[in-house]
Amino acid sequence: MAYSPPGDGWYRTAAEIARTAELRGKRVVLTGATSGLGAETARALALAGADIVLGVRRLAAGEALAAEIAATAAGEIRALRLDLSDLASVEEFARRIDGPVDVLIANAGVSKTPDAHLPNGLDVRFATNHLGHFHLAHLLLPRLAQRGARIVVLSSAAHKGMPVHLDDLQWIRRPHFDGAAYAESKSANILFAQEANRRWADRGIFTNAVLPGSALTGLQRYHGDALKRRIGFINEDGSVNAMVKTTAQAAATAVWAATAPELEGIGGWVLEDCGRANIAGEDTHPWCGFDPAVAAPETAAKLWQHSLALVTQLRPATQ
Repeated sequence: MAYSPPGDGWYRTAAEIARTAELRGKRVVLTGATSGLGAETARALALAGADIVLGVRRLAAGEALAAEIAATAAGEIRALRLDLSDLASVEEFARRIDGPVDVLIANAGVSKTPDAHLPNGLDVRFATNHLGHFHLAHLLLPRLAQRGARIVVLSSAAHKGMPVHLDDLQWIRRPHFDGAAYAESKSANILFAQEANRRWADRGIFTNAVLPGSALTGLQRYHGDALKRRIGFINEDGSVNAMVKTTAQAAATAVWAATAPELEGIGGWVLEDCGRANIAGEDTHPWCGFDPAVAAPETAAKLWQHSLALVTQLRPATQ
């Protein structure tokens, strides 16, 4: 099948976007910042002058990155420990954020991991990619509302054709498959962005989801070459597929979502290649496009309630 070629936005880089932005005096909270898209996003936002809080699982690596960026940055850069799969860690991280937050970028994520479920029964992808960010956004809500804010939630093209199963979010009744669990968590990211925008836009908080495109980062640390070839990241001759973005290109849309003046007061969108994502069709590359079938408003509202119930249920054990 012949696919439509990527548009100009596919080739833009995070730094290119940031050089046209002005974030001096603005505070950005960015999760998953020690490598890959997170590190590239942090470097770009520092170019725009932002004060940045890096939420990281590996604090030593986060502090090293913060020191590297701070050496040439105009804003304050600091790293704080954050394990999104642990609600106690999320709460401790949020307690250490003072003052208004102008941008929250929910970038952190896991795909294939050695573990399927956490000790509390949650699928590790659902817990990290969705529920931890869901809880963090709620904890930061008063700070996000102080001056109005943007929330940027990183999803993935893996969401296509993979609606969340509200009756089995944790893969207990179904045979567990980590690839599908990851894909459903990415649909959950879109549902969260859309429902958060519906609920919080009147407080000046606008939320969009981002499809960054495919890039080879730490997200694939457990994939192995055979799986990367099967997915198509690596060609048979060992070269990298031409549709694989650099980290600089893959981070561009998140930086654009956080800074673009044309997105002021706009939320509930799915963004891709520094623009609004196209609806996926027959001529859309498998790694591109948005599938609205996974994003029914009633499903978003129900997932929100399920997520609130899970946080309420699990918080006492973490305190």
